[in-house]
Amino acid sequence: MTVPPRPIPPVKARHFPPPPPLAPKPTGLWRRTPPAIFPPMMGLFGLGLGWRVLAAQPGMSPVAPVSDVILGATALLYAFALIAWISKPLRRPLVVLEDLSVLPGRAGLAALALCLALLSAAIAPYQPTLALGIVVAALVALITIGMLIGWAMMTGPEEARVVTPVFHLSFAGYIMAPLSLIQLGYTGFSTGVLIATTAAAFAIWFVSLRQLIKRIPPAPLRPLLAIHLAPASLFSVVSAQLGFPEIAFGFALLALGILACLILFLRWILVAGFTPLWGALTFPLAASASASILSLGEVGLWIGSLLLFLATGFIPWVAMKILKSWASGQLAAKTNAATA
Repeated sequence: MTVPPRPIPPVKARHFPPPPPLAPKPTGLWRRTPPAIFPPMMGLFGLGLGWRVLAAQPGMSPVAPVSDVILGATALLYAFALIAWISKPLRRPLVVLEDLSVLPGRAGLAALALCLALLSAAIAPYQPTLALGIVVAALVALITIGMLIGWAMMTGPEEARVVTPVFHLSFAGYIMAPLSLIQLGYTGFSTGVLIATTAAAFAIWFVSLRQLIKRIPPAPLRPLLAIHLAPASLFSVVSAQLGFPEIAFGFALLALGILACLILFLRWILVAGFTPLWGALTFPLAASASASILSLGEVGLWIGSLLLFLATGFIPWVAMKILKSWASGQLAAKTNAATA
């Protein structure tokens, strides 16, 4: 005899409230433009100026159009990116402080100002008055950004108050102003900038070396170490243009020494794979090529030409990958860019 199944007791209905609505994303064009788009543009400007340096050497004038094409295209690209980023503080000025609260933002905004100085150097032979106005704007922007970075570090968490290679951009980056000021005849002021920025760069090198001995930087941040190459290269270029060949020679050797160390530890530096911080690799490579060409004689011409050819393949590739990441919306998320 089979036992009839027991009836299933009724289940009391429970009320599950719907989840709270998600905050709507702010509408509008370029509300989260990441400052990380500017370091590779520095590299492109440096590449164009490097080809100009090469074209100025005896018998190399046929390559001059290469420089003009690179600098012209980069100027247009930079103008577009500058408009895209400026739309953020025009909507909400405090977004600048939010971008400066993270390392990619600090590097990117310093690069934004330094690109103005490089743009001034690019157009100085053609529009001296405009070039002077642009380099003055670059200096004002760099001073402002440096003050804001100092304030952000003083008011931010203690673990963020460490010296990084990005300090070279913010506090020694003024050395880029003489690239145009020397062409415009301001040699005395340029000499003063060279002396002041040399002191700042040596202080940053010293503190950074102590930190590197005590603490290994995380793998994603290691590409920033390449920034240490830029000041030595620029000191050599500016010294050569000011007529100090011995000083230019010494800084060019220092730049080659730093470059050799970077190449020796390249696998360790790039172990994290491609990231937006690879933009930090671009300008130092181009600047070291110019330094070798200007300061190391015939041997330097061969070394600099080789570095320039390598940079011509590498820098546009890095810039293209970063700009494609910007277009897809991934760059802002990867670099924690602020939203206006």
